Amino acid sequence: MDETTIRAGAGGAPEAAQGMGRRDFLRRAGLLSMAAMVPGSFAGAGKALAAGGGRAASDIVMADALELSGWIKARKVSCREVMSAFLDHIDRINPTVNAIVSLQDRGGLLKQADERDAQLARGQYLGWMHGMPQAPKDLTATAGIPTTQGSPIFKDYVPKQDSVIVERVRRNGAILIGKTNTPEFGLGSVCYNNVFGTTRNAYDQSRNAGGSSGGAAVALATRMLPVADGSDMMGSLRNPAAYNNVFGFRPSQGRVPFGPSGEVYFQQMGYEGPMGRTVRDLARLLSVQAGHDARLPMSIDQDPAVFAAPLERDFRGMRIGWMGDYGGYLPMEPGVLALCREALKGFQAIGCRIDEVVPDYPMEQLWQTWLTLRHFTIAGLAGGLYADPAKRAQMKPEAVWEIEGGLGLTGAEVWKASAQRSKWYDALRKLFETYDYLVLPSAQVFPFDAGLHWATEIAGKRMDTYHRWMEIVVGGTLAGLPILNVPAGFNAQGLPMGLQVIGKAQADLAVLQIGHAYEQATRWVQTRKPTLI
Repeated sequence: MDETTIRAGAGGAPEAAQGMGRRDFLRRAGLLSMAAMVPGSFAGAGKALAAGGGRAASDIVMADALELSGWIKARKVSCREVMSAFLDHIDRINPTVNAIVSLQDRGGLLKQADERDAQLARGQYLGWMHGMPQAPKDLTATAGIPTTQGSPIFKDYVPKQDSVIVERVRRNGAILIGKTNTPEFGLGSVCYNNVFGTTRNAYDQSRNAGGSSGGAAVALATRMLPVADGSDMMGSLRNPAAYNNVFGFRPSQGRVPFGPSGEVYFQQMGYEGPMGRTVRDLARLLSVQAGHDARLPMSIDQDPAVFAAPLERDFRGMRIGWMGDYGGYLPMEPGVLALCREALKGFQAIGCRIDEVVPDYPMEQLWQTWLTLRHFTIAGLAGGLYADPAKRAQMKPEAVWEIEGGLGLTGAEVWKASAQRSKWYDALRKLFETYDYLVLPSAQVFPFDAGLHWATEIAGKRMDTYHRWMEIVVGGTLAGLPILNVPAGFNAQGLPMGLQVIGKAQADLAVLQIGHAYEQATRWVQTRKPTLI
């Protein structure tokens, strides 16, 4: 469950663009002819999108977010053209994958786009997301747009106030077009619910999309959004990013303020962060999301503009500790470890040294620590719903199980779990005295059948809870460290996998910098697009 649930209460224009008209700019960029070369869903998409347009949908939706931002700022494409292109693309792609939900009225969205164009004409530029479509995860509050949390209890709930990250992207000029799908209350890494149904994998629609930010990852991978936000308690920015060949970043605890909320101290395991098809795009979104908020005293008071700076850096001689399956502790589907070990060559290509390491900590204790703190948190967040028999009857069994586990805890048990969590952090801190980064797979299994609620067995070992199959992400969560999922490639069946890159405490920028360097050496997103698009 992500802690965005159950709430209480600037890229500039490329130099080549200067002095050119929009058509000349796009022609020189090789984009006006792209529609003729892209098969499938873009065929026949070359109709004019707006007066003075003539752009195919692929001209705009296939661009990286920073590239698109530069075109908008330089007025080489209009905000109306951008909105029309994305809405047309969503109409074609979303029925197949079901990633975007609560899509707003087209006329109203185009009217907002026209206002963004009028602002540019008046010299009012709101920020690098000016005029760009955005669809927050359906766990985060959006004023005027339904926030269902994937639950029948909230299927008609429309918040009156935005969450902090939504406030910030709106101020930066983004236009909210709807939401991205999530499992009920964010519980589980399979993206299905009884309100909107199942989100399907961008690369194989018979497989699951991961979760709980599954809708966000699929919308991003299929080019229905330029960037996306998500939230992460049990790998929800990492697992779906791995399953859809994009980047997902769980920032340091407190980097992105979570709220507003009626409780601002104990909710320290799950929080929000960015996703992108490039690390540069992801970092730029983080520069909008991050920064202190006086309503949330645990938020980090550091200038978020650092994430908008160039990410280039020399990594020769850097040391990486490869944790793999924790020395054989975790069961892994055949092929996962081999693929991830092969992906380590991307780090070697940029000059890193890699050693195998195992944390000095009893790993079986880590799972029990996790269960106690997760039960405690979810019971606190959703206990009020459980107390109402009518609402409890509408809750998924996993939610009831988590809450009942929390209600049975004593204060002494929660304290003991927090002390064990502290020992785990110390075990990783000692590894960081030798290593600059720690790396391990983002999942223990490849994307599986979209009709299954969870993986019940891995390599012959039965999973004893609905989320045990994602145990590999628990360590990063409990440590509160910055973690970036980077694509690791594909297996023989064409299914994606990812790597978790963990950095030292509050070293978010350093993690993004090595992710950027790895991206340049591997280029998985650019070279392996979903056949659906």
